[in-house]
Amino acid sequence: MATTTWTLDPTHSELQFKVKHLMITTVTGSLNVLTASLTSESDDFENAQVKFEADTASIDTGNNDRDNHLKSGDFFNADEFPKVSFVSTSFTKDGGDYTLKGDLTIKDVTKPVKLAVEFGGIATDPWGNTKAGFTISGKINRTDFGLNWNAALETGGVMVSEEVKILGELQFVKQA
Repeated sequence: MATTTWTLDPTHSELQFKVKHLMITTVTGSLNVLTASLTSESDDFENAQVKFEADTASIDTGNNDRDNHLKSGDFFNADEFPKVSFVSTSFTKDGGDYTLKGDLTIKDVTKPVKLAVEFGGIATDPWGNTKAGFTISGKINRTDFGLNWNAALETGGVMVSEEVKILGELQFVKQA
């Protein structure tokens, strides 16, 4: 069977993260510069190979001071580690749901992660491009990747939770 490659359509895709702040609210951020590819032998995408990269300097939380702190050595150290990357190890289908497993690298640390994937379907845009849409979600512990900065609160707890939720809306374009 023929292999098909799909590449990320960055204008119709987003990758966000959500982290508890002061343990009472959630701050949302995005990685705005993304590249990804998906290689599959079928249109149901089971066993597809997925690769992803994001520029750490593209972090955007809507607050310049916070963004600069996240890009600093306290967190992503964007100057030394300019990319976050992911390479899949499996993409399996169970009914209508998918599980994507792979190796996530942040800074110089690579750890296995598991993400839930909802397949939104395939459509053709007005210019004849075939598109496939996916929603991904999952959680990681940021300290597993060396993102250790925190501050204790007088009332107990910490300023930033260790758990980070990952949410993505990803649209891919089928390559000829």
